[in-house]
Amino acid sequence: MTALERGWYQGRWWCYLLAPFSLLFWLLSTMRRALFRLGIKRHYRLTVPVIVVGNITVGGTGKTPFTLWLCQLLREQGFTPGIISRGYGVKLTAPRLVTANCMANQVGDEPLLLAQRSGCPVVVFPDRVSAGQHLLSRCPDVDIIISDDGLQHYRLARDLEIVLIDGQRGLGNGWLLPAGPLRELPSRLASVDFTVANSGPLDGVDGHMTLAVVAARPLLAEQPALAVSTPVQLVAAIGNPARFARSAQEAGFNIAGQHFFADHHPFSPDDFTDLTPPLLMTEKDAVKCRSFAKSGWYYLAVQARLDPQFTEQLSKKLNLLRSQYGHESGID
Repeated sequence: MTALERGWYQGRWWCYLLAPFSLLFWLLSTMRRALFRLGIKRHYRLTVPVIVVGNITVGGTGKTPFTLWLCQLLREQGFTPGIISRGYGVKLTAPRLVTANCMANQVGDEPLLLAQRSGCPVVVFPDRVSAGQHLLSRCPDVDIIISDDGLQHYRLARDLEIVLIDGQRGLGNGWLLPAGPLRELPSRLASVDFTVANSGPLDGVDGHMTLAVVAARPLLAEQPALAVSTPVQLVAAIGNPARFARSAQEAGFNIAGQHFFADHHPFSPDDFTDLTPPLLMTEKDAVKCRSFAKSGWYYLAVQARLDPQFTEQLSKKLNLLRSQYGHESGID
């Protein structure tokens, strides 16, 4: 976590020196939303329902494990889901269908993990409308789309908005970027369909999510199981590495050291030169390291669990969506 990020969540006074830039950020984002509300900029509706899974803060809130859980729920409801994502940190000139054999530096770490774990088709491209069109053209059996981290991509019309909030950190100091961690004002939460708190209790949310540790799995095949009592070096390049450390501790692992990098860090063998195995990393980081992994490298597999009340509420929305949604595309 950078000094600026620590300031957001620890209430450092010097963050407020950036308030003029936050005001500029608010003006630009407000003007952009107004252009869509007034019809000057147009929404585009795909031929299938769209569920946006996003957040109003920067940094990790658990969107990837939630999206994997949502894919499973949609299948149980009889849907055939597909996923579209930006492909953070990747230069793309056209939409690209992600396969399990892609490299993370080609499509992004989170989309690759989603493709490998969900079994759903995944397309990456910054323009979510183009990504959705490409997905439907390549996979015509898809009848519902999850837009990963597309809450602020207003050009794409959506039928449901689900916002994830870090239950430990909340909304920080409540200020917009760069004085605080917010992409949009807290009032934006009143307009979404569901808010979900991850890994901590929060008042006023619609659901709570926990991340259950499944196992520590080796990056290389035929490696021995990792004993919980073995001292491990933690490695992570995610938005909130402290949550990963808590998960490892709660699972009983003996943590001998922590090596945290910036979110989406493009790992190379040089990053591990001075680290002594066994290493324990996140599954998102493992997809970037598998091509040069060594013996004694493991990742912590986790699974999202949602409270029954939220699952029931969301299922009702999905049933309503199935019965009400038309199959006409075009501009709203």
